[in-house]
Amino acid sequence: MRRWHGPKKGLPNRLAEAIVDCTSMDKLLLVDDEADVRYSFERIFGGDPSMVLRCAGSGEEALGIIPQWQPDLVLMDIRMGGQSGIETLQRLREFDARTPVILMTAFGTTQAAIHAMKHGAYDYVLKPFEVPRLRQLVADALAASRAMKQTAPALPMLPREDYDLGIVGRSPSMQEVFKLIGQLAATDATALITGPSGTGKELVARAIHRNSERSGRPFLAINCAAIPEALLESELFGHEKGAFTGATSQRLGKFEQSHGGTLFLDEIGDMSATTQTKILRVLQDGVFERVGGAHAVRTNVRIIAATNKPLEEAVAARQFREDLFYRLNVVRVRLPALRDRPEDIPLLVDFFLAKARRAGAAAVALHPQALEALQRHGWPGTVRDPATAVQRAPVIAKGEVIRTGDLPPEILQPIPAAPVASDDVAALSARLFAWARADRSFKVIAAVERELIANALRETGGNQVQAAKLLGITRATLRKRMEKFAIRKATSIE
Repeated sequence: MRRWHGPKKGLPNRLAEAIVDCTSMDKLLLVDDEADVRYSFERIFGGDPSMVLRCAGSGEEALGIIPQWQPDLVLMDIRMGGQSGIETLQRLREFDARTPVILMTAFGTTQAAIHAMKHGAYDYVLKPFEVPRLRQLVADALAASRAMKQTAPALPMLPREDYDLGIVGRSPSMQEVFKLIGQLAATDATALITGPSGTGKELVARAIHRNSERSGRPFLAINCAAIPEALLESELFGHEKGAFTGATSQRLGKFEQSHGGTLFLDEIGDMSATTQTKILRVLQDGVFERVGGAHAVRTNVRIIAATNKPLEEAVAARQFREDLFYRLNVVRVRLPALRDRPEDIPLLVDFFLAKARRAGAAAVALHPQALEALQRHGWPGTVRDPATAVQRAPVIAKGEVIRTGDLPPEILQPIPAAPVASDDVAALSARLFAWARADRSFKVIAAVERELIANALRETGGNQVQAAKLLGITRATLRKRMEKFAIRKATSIE
């Protein structure tokens, strides 16, 4: 390691070359008013030829050095004569937010640690130092410094209106969704949005309303699964005074509140049979009665429903009205799972990072290796999963660039692919589903499901664990389906 205080005129050629070579080294600035600490650092890092150390005895002196010398890392004591380390850090951040700063102190109080990290320190260490830990910390901070200098500032990947809309994707499957949104916006047709939880069903419903002729009227959303059955009817249709205990006044329900606009019924598959019947009447005639009321109330509301459950199976099991299903399923909007559109990951990450920046997060860019890690992850869940990862990363990141180590540990582990059915089962599946599509009968669809389960059990000799893997479902789900179709064991299936 070379200790360097700046070039001077008239130096011999060999020394001048050495100084030029210093510009390719990692530059460390030590700020401490104790000579013993400065000497200790020279001893600790003296054998490292890749570093050059410069020292300052006060915060004021450091602020005079940093703009011209541009160190790669600053190590600074918190308690110094004159300006404190925290005050120096705050002033440094005003004109240089990309240089990591490690704060040091011999007085390790809880409040000091909190203040250090709150004001943007890369890390906080106690004196006396554990030399191996200090070496590793300096190496990590220098790596972060290089990453911040190599990573270009984040530029918007999406037009402003896409950030406002909140639905992100350029994959073919999402482009089909956008086309359907446009077609639905031009009409008053009822729509059914399906897909896994967290894929953005309410955002799609809002986009349809926002681009429709009803955009100037209310858009209301209600989660049918989150409200107890006893209260859901009142929430939807309202109630009259005295209709039940606690009904001290008349209350308008969502159907009246959204008159002229759009009502979004989320998780409609969890609705009771009684409420399903009343919803069907509204769809057919545009009228309903409040709870405890005797007079019909007319409403003009567009209904958009959503579910993450297979309603066809619910109809086959007589858990959902078939006539209501057909009324809702005028136009089906199928939202793909995140694992089916990996090409949208960079756009989603950019979208969530933009939200984090608007919320005041310090991290403004993603290191290319971190983006590769996000793309390699299988994402078995929903859009909420990368949202959580990206929202966490700026909080954990030490500096303006999010690196791989700032991502949740589980993101770094690729998700194994789902088990694939054997050729025989796959071929049978194709034939049976073609038959079901041609017949369009829910009884046929139930028969298809039963035959698939039966065939998987035959192929595995009745081994339920292997059959579940073959079908790509859990053993618990398989057992429920076996009970539903009265399949007791493989030998009984003929």
